[in-house]
Amino acid sequence: MTLEQQVTGATSGATPASPRRRSRRDEILEIAVGLFAARGYHGVSMDDIGAAAGVTGPALYHHFAGKEAMLAAALIPVSQGLLDGGRQRVAEHTGQPQAILESLIDFHVDFALANPAVIALHLHELDRLPDEPRRQIRRLQRLYVEEWVAVLTVLHPRLAAGEARVLAHAAFGLMNSTPFLGGEVERRRRAALLRAATLAALLGPVS
Repeated sequence: MTLEQQVTGATSGATPASPRRRSRRDEILEIAVGLFAARGYHGVSMDDIGAAAGVTGPALYHHFAGKEAMLAAALIPVSQGLLDGGRQRVAEHTGQPQAILESLIDFHVDFALANPAVIALHLHELDRLPDEPRRQIRRLQRLYVEEWVAVLTVLHPRLAAGEARVLAHAAFGLMNSTPFLGGEVERRRRAALLRAATLAALLGPVS
C-alpha cells in the first residue's frame, strides 16, 4: 500500500514487532560497531573485538565469520528496522500527512540519537561490504526514503518526486548529524532542536 493511499484514508494491518531479547551475539556486535566507528574498519582486528568483548578467538568466530559479517549484521537490520518503523508510523496516522511527517521525524531523531556509532559506521564503512549485502542495504534505504518522498509530495503538491528526494536527503543530513554532536547540550534538548530544524526545513515554502 502506498503512502498516497494511507494519507487519503486507506487502512493498514501493520502491527508493531515484538521486542527481542539481547543475546551474547548482540553484545559482541555492539562492541564491534563501537570499535569500527571509533577507529575505522581497517583499524580494528578480530582480536581487538574479542579482547574488548572478553571472548576468545574460537568463540568469537562461533558468532561471526569475520569483520565483513559483523558489518553486514550491524547495517542490514538497522536499514530494515528503519523501513519497518517508518511504515508503521505512516499507518498510525492515516489521512493526516503532517502528523505522518512529524511522526517520521520523531522516529528518525530518536534512532539517530540512540545510534550515533551505527550512523558513523554507515557513513564511512558501507563500501567495505561485498556487493550483495551492500545492494540489500541500498534497496532498504531507497524504500525508506520513498516513505518520506510520498508524504512530502502530498504536503507540497507542486513538488516533483525527485525534488522531494532532495528534501528528504537534506533532512537525513540534519538528523544524522548525531555522530558529530558534542555532549554540551543534553539529549532531550538536542532531540528538540533536531526535530524543530528538520520540521522547519521540510514544511517551509517550496517554490
